[in-house]
Amino acid sequence: MENSKTFICISNYFKGSDFLIQLKKMGNKVYLVTSEKLRKSPWPHEYIDEIFYMEGQDIDWNLEHLLLGVGNLMKTTKIDAIVALDDYDVEKATYLRENLRIDGMGQTTGRYFRDKLAMRMRAKSCGISIPAFCSLFNDPDINTFADTIPAPWVLKPRSEASATGIIKVFDKESLWIHINEMGNNRFKYLLEQFKPGDVYHCDSLIVDSKVIFSLTSKYLATPMEISQGGGVFRSANIPYGSEDDKVIKKVNEQVMKGFGLKHGASHTEFIKSKEDGKIYFLETSSRVGGAHLAEMVAEASNINLWKEWATIEDALVKGTKYVLPKAKKGYAGIVLTLSKFQHPNLSSFTDPEVCFKVPLDYHAGLIVKSDKHERILELLDDYADQLVANFTAVVEQNKVAKLH
Repeated sequence: MENSKTFICISNYFKGSDFLIQLKKMGNKVYLVTSEKLRKSPWPHEYIDEIFYMEGQDIDWNLEHLLLGVGNLMKTTKIDAIVALDDYDVEKATYLRENLRIDGMGQTTGRYFRDKLAMRMRAKSCGISIPAFCSLFNDPDINTFADTIPAPWVLKPRSEASATGIIKVFDKESLWIHINEMGNNRFKYLLEQFKPGDVYHCDSLIVDSKVIFSLTSKYLATPMEISQGGGVFRSANIPYGSEDDKVIKKVNEQVMKGFGLKHGASHTEFIKSKEDGKIYFLETSSRVGGAHLAEMVAEASNINLWKEWATIEDALVKGTKYVLPKAKKGYAGIVLTLSKFQHPNLSSFTDPEVCFKVPLDYHAGLIVKSDKHERILELLDDYADQLVANFTAVVEQNKVAKLH
């Protein structure tokens, strides 16, 4: 096909179907590299030219084998772009691009979007407000931090996704117990002051280093609370043009510019401190947000982040101009919980605002949309109570055994 380009998409989780479909619909050749464990997942096979499977998942992938496989494919096929669809795939994509000299984000910039220590150091150098933090390289630095920064603190894995593996610490003695238990893995963590407050996320599209679309939302139950205490995940976009909306969007632009994301999608999190009311940067990523936040954003704005990200990538390799569809200013929210039923029956949720039901096994979740922000919050509170009463299953968080 004339002007057809070839994309390698990497995802070791089942996600991004809309991205793959859109790339193919735009006349491209689409290859997917994923985990052997996902062979039976319902990938949109009719829109994928070939799927290659890697043994293991995430850190179990052998990068040399991945490089050899893609290198062999390149003997007969020109690769125009490599795209990482999930957090854990960023390192894989940057490794391939660097070795095969393919345009796109390299390993240094990639670290700003995967390594939480690199994120904080970069944000600090860009003058972006962040909670006080410290690496775990040097004992005197750790002691100075613990003696000068008020507890509580959190120990965070530098390269795990979301709130996985976070440890909350309340005193210096406990801090050193946890650090010593880490052994040689301690350098893979960072230490940060815990700031109580409301957590927000800004979901964006970036073209030519400029944020061309962003939607600000607030977690009504934070990922950390959910991962450590169980319960119901909730998020909803906040009123347009509100003070929080304006400040967060401004800081989000600073982050994207300072971190060097030239094009694509981003999910970035912030906290509004209860202590001083300031907005602090928490973390960012160079991908679409998980937990069905993309569907929530689409219901609020009519902007499908996966589809538009694919269109941006297509325009980039073809040298054409990307045009963002007209966005609406509606409201949407998501409520989601682990379910004790494999296929929960959500037929009792009959309000006209219900527009999406999460299709995952052992999950119960819905997305609602409305022209009124207050209605969204009302429904999410009501549905959270109903889900807890009838569906929620609490699963103990596994301790992180392998770290990046």
